[in-house]
Amino acid sequence: MPDKPYYGRPIDIPVIGEGSQPGIDGDENFNFTQSPGAMHTYDMPLIPEPEEVKNLTIAKSILAQLLKTIDAHKAGDPAVGFDISDIDAANTDLINQVFNEGEVSVLYQSDTSVQIQESVLTGIWRIRVTNESGEPISDKIEIGDIPSIVREKTFLNSTPIDTNLEKTPENVLNAPPLVIELSEKMEAWKKGDMHHVINLTLLPLSTEDLHFLGERLGVGPITILSRGYGNCRIGSTSKKNIWWVKYFNSEDKLILNTIEVIDIPEVATAAPEDLRDSAERLREILEVYDVDIG
Repeated sequence: MPDKPYYGRPIDIPVIGEGSQPGIDGDENFNFTQSPGAMHTYDMPLIPEPEEVKNLTIAKSILAQLLKTIDAHKAGDPAVGFDISDIDAANTDLINQVFNEGEVSVLYQSDTSVQIQESVLTGIWRIRVTNESGEPISDKIEIGDIPSIVREKTFLNSTPIDTNLEKTPENVLNAPPLVIELSEKMEAWKKGDMHHVINLTLLPLSTEDLHFLGERLGVGPITILSRGYGNCRIGSTSKKNIWWVKYFNSEDKLILNTIEVIDIPEVATAAPEDLRDSAERLREILEVYDVDIG
């Protein structure tokens, strides 16, 4: 695969488990590479002039194919992928400039590392796969409300919740009933059900309670960061359809700490109107380059 620039952000997010829950004073021990900024609004990407890219027919052809795909795509449909691993650097650079970086980043960590960055056009994702040594394996673009790997791999190796509460650590008082509740909701939840949310912010939970919850839920392979005004940090657990979802304000202060039972938290997905808007914006870009889109 050619050595090409990648415009994704690295993510290092211990979402749950020892040391990751808020302390008594409300602090967070997350390790993010960038702090949240102001609310994002769409601006037309700074793209090259038409005469500068007149020979980059491969990139323009791919962009036209992407437009046709997103025009026909509906939220909830399986994501559609386009492999660009073997495209030369000049054509790749045009694609990079058109899509740039949006508000949502996803990391899948397993035997390979998959780093995913949503573009400025919501619902269009850049996906980079590397091996354990950090060497690139593949590079592709997907159209979808969420990348395919999130639907397919998040809970592939999920395990049951340990509900044995005979020997709980000292100062773990209010977490045990939550473990039972989550186990019951996990077993009962089915596709199409509303999400079940436990708002931990409103509950009298000690640091030990939170650590106990983290240990019983485990850590899954998917981490999602959704930036906007402040941000939302989402971590899959090792239990099917259970997510740890934390909201922060623009000063990176934890304002809402929740656990959700759902296949994918709604805050992480592109809405139908987002996909329609992205199609229109991509069409405007292609018109600048006088690309025949049929």
